[in-house]
Amino acid sequence: MEIVIVTGLSGAGKSNAIDCLEDMGYYCTDNLPPSLIGDFITLIGQSKSKIRKAVFVVDIRGGEFFEDLYGTLKSFDDKDTEYSILFLDADTDTLIRRFNETRRIHPLADGSSNAEAIELEREILNPIKREADHVIDTSHIKPVELAQRIREIFSDEEENKEVQVVIQSLGLKYGLPKEVDTLFDVRFIPNPFYVPELKEKTGDDKEVQEYVMMTDEAKYFKDHIVEGIIKLIPAYKREGKYKLNIGFGCTGGQHRSVTMANMVYNELKANGINVKLKHRDL
Repeated sequence: MEIVIVTGLSGAGKSNAIDCLEDMGYYCTDNLPPSLIGDFITLIGQSKSKIRKAVFVVDIRGGEFFEDLYGTLKSFDDKDTEYSILFLDADTDTLIRRFNETRRIHPLADGSSNAEAIELEREILNPIKREADHVIDTSHIKPVELAQRIREIFSDEEENKEVQVVIQSLGLKYGLPKEVDTLFDVRFIPNPFYVPELKEKTGDDKEVQEYVMMTDEAKYFKDHIVEGIIKLIPAYKREGKYKLNIGFGCTGGQHRSVTMANMVYNELKANGINVKLKHRDL
């Protein structure tokens, strides 16, 4: 049986995740005491049930029972029972806004503010987050995008079993990205911003691309990044990681990072890699 534990911060989108997983044929159980999960799985195995994929949503609403989750997972490990953990996260400001919009009170807000309760919950959940197989930050994505990411992770369709590389450019002065696995700083490249005829152009323009790539260091950097990604994709696949997010950052996210992201994207695509391109701040 395929077992998925869904957990995460209150307001981060677990209800949307359940809806998506149910549509994918998973039998979903919400807020079952963790100590009963093992018994439930045994019961299914001993019956003539056709359930082959089960999801158990466990979060802070379980109160003192939540601590039992660690014991349940240890028993799975001891018995070599395969399972995966999906953790849904979001930044504090987003969670506060969601609670305000729905006029709900955080489960841990016993006389304290939602902000304080969120930080307490985050501290409690950090150990399980570190153990999670998949972490999705829902701060800046819509429910339909969350559903798509979940389908990419848990779908049995063969095309989704190929590693997908997401190349992203960004401006470092606007903050670090939430879901980038590896971030490369390309501020070692001369900045076209200070060239009057290039300042108002972007890394999508040929003139900027030629300027950014004119140094040996830039060419060396691009070639080795492409070569490294292509060589490492089989290793990621062996470890069950089917999505690789790579970011390129410069100061404003207009020239150098956009050019480098475009160049790497084009070469990976030419080599048959399943690759997508995003420009966060362009």
